[in-house]
Amino acid sequence: MLGDVPRLRGMTAPIRNWAGNISFSARAFHRPTSVEQLQQLVAGSDRVRVLGTGHSFNRIADTTGDLICLDRLPRRVEVDPERREVTVGGGVRFADLTDVVQAAGFALHNLGSLPHIAVSGACATGTHGSGVGNGALATAVVGMELIRPDGSLVRVGRGDPSFEGCVIGLGSLGIVTSLTMELVPTFEIQQVVYDDLPYEQLLSNLDEVLAAGYSVSAFLDWRQAAPVMVWVKRLSTASDSWAPAPTWLGARLADGPRHPLPGADATHATAQLGIPGPWHERLPHFRKEFTPSRGEELQSEYFVAREHGTAAITALYELRDLLAPVLQVTELRTVAADRLWLSPSYQTDNLAIHFTWVDDTDAVTPVLTAIENALAPLNAKPHWGKLFNTSPDAVRLLFERHADFVGLLNAFDPAGKFRNEFIDTYF
Repeated sequence: MLGDVPRLRGMTAPIRNWAGNISFSARAFHRPTSVEQLQQLVAGSDRVRVLGTGHSFNRIADTTGDLICLDRLPRRVEVDPERREVTVGGGVRFADLTDVVQAAGFALHNLGSLPHIAVSGACATGTHGSGVGNGALATAVVGMELIRPDGSLVRVGRGDPSFEGCVIGLGSLGIVTSLTMELVPTFEIQQVVYDDLPYEQLLSNLDEVLAAGYSVSAFLDWRQAAPVMVWVKRLSTASDSWAPAPTWLGARLADGPRHPLPGADATHATAQLGIPGPWHERLPHFRKEFTPSRGEELQSEYFVAREHGTAAITALYELRDLLAPVLQVTELRTVAADRLWLSPSYQTDNLAIHFTWVDDTDAVTPVLTAIENALAPLNAKPHWGKLFNTSPDAVRLLFERHADFVGLLNAFDPAGKFRNEFIDTYF
């Protein structure tokens, strides 16, 4: 959540992810400059994975074979105004995409907190943004082009039998060379922050808090005496400009810009104080032109059905003494239900509980186990790209279309060229 412009560390071996907690095991690292070069690389390799902007915290992108970064591919962003769609190349970041879409008079329905991450990587791992009516970023995808194990290209589109299994594909079905995403007319957002929402008010009015705007984030650290900070991003039109109340549920309207970490420099955060602005400059938490942090953090996230939100918060509060030494902040957001097989929000409106940890894997790991045990009765699902200890047997039960996805893996990649230890563990 607090991430920097994601960057790979050490472009010569060892190559590490943005957070620096993963050193990749690849025998070779490649940065092709064309789709044709990429096809040749795939065809000539026995094991291959793609590394996007490095903003994953586990070994989902790792391989013992060839590791490929798409950042030198042509920056393809093509808007089709008649179809209200945009086609974006595999190496493109949201920051490269949104300006073009906005200039054409359109918008994506949702964005994550960081504009610096790769579009294809975010969609492939189920990264989501926020809003009670907003599906994850991948729900905007209507078509995708993949490189098959033999180097050939295949296109999968909405309506194809395998489409809903391919969109969140964890990089294991082929290398995505382009995504086509549906667009909506451009819109403006007003963003305000409320300080000092009492913890008790969050618990007793959780649905009201999370539905207070088009996109809402609540930040807390689980100490009952510690107030909650709420970021509200609300639609703004010429005929309906929002005048936020000075107080709300015991919280006070912030008198200046805020950072998600209380007391941190807010220079890097997107504009607040109710100033209207275009969707791509308000829905993320951080401005694309700034570096919000240096990667000294780890991240985890779990999803529970919204109806169990209060129970989940209560269960986590019981772990407050365990969380405190390793936690920087927790963010609560909502994600609308979808039909994508490996989405944590498959057929379920979810509360997403995101943890930003200190950069200490050994200290964080046992805390993750405690969280997962506490949330197990609520069927909490992990984020595919972040740290978790959930067992393969539990994952198999939590993701209802797990067996269907295994069938898709075998059909798309029978020899396992795109698999790795992470995929083999959970599928």
